[in-house]
Amino acid sequence: MIDTFRFAHETRIGTMELIATDQHLVYCAFAPARVEALARAGLAEPSTVASQAVLDRAVHQIDGYLAGELREFALPLDLRLATAFGRQVLAALAGVGYGRTATYGELARAIGRPTAARAVGARLGANPLCVVLPCHRVVGSTGSLTGYAGGTDAKRQLLALEGIAV
Repeated sequence: MIDTFRFAHETRIGTMELIATDQHLVYCAFAPARVEALARAGLAEPSTVASQAVLDRAVHQIDGYLAGELREFALPLDLRLATAFGRQVLAALAGVGYGRTATYGELARAIGRPTAARAVGARLGANPLCVVLPCHRVVGSTGSLTGYAGGTDAKRQLLALEGIAV
């Protein structure tokens, strides 16, 4: 089992739980990580820390992003909590840059699965690295805000921060 460290970070859009190994960020979301999911991925139950290099770097970058000072994250990420399909979907997010949106259908087509829009939505709903891997930039086919782990108000705020009116 790989040791992990946990930090609850208060932001203007809600409390984010961050979990990291000594080298990678593995979880960043609005809901607490499930211990059994961590164990299945070979990660030990995290111990709470006030400071740890990867977590400190993540907090600094999240705060910079939320202050409008940072557009891209440069963090060492570990996607072991995502399924193989989930990793494909998350990789496709790289094509949805700051200040832009894509639909679930567009992301499905980008990964070569044009009929998998719902499956893409489900995988984005399980994004283990929320905000850092910007699933908030994915909207419904009509441009509507659909589910978001932090709630639609948080999604609206994140999109507004990037200059996207919804």
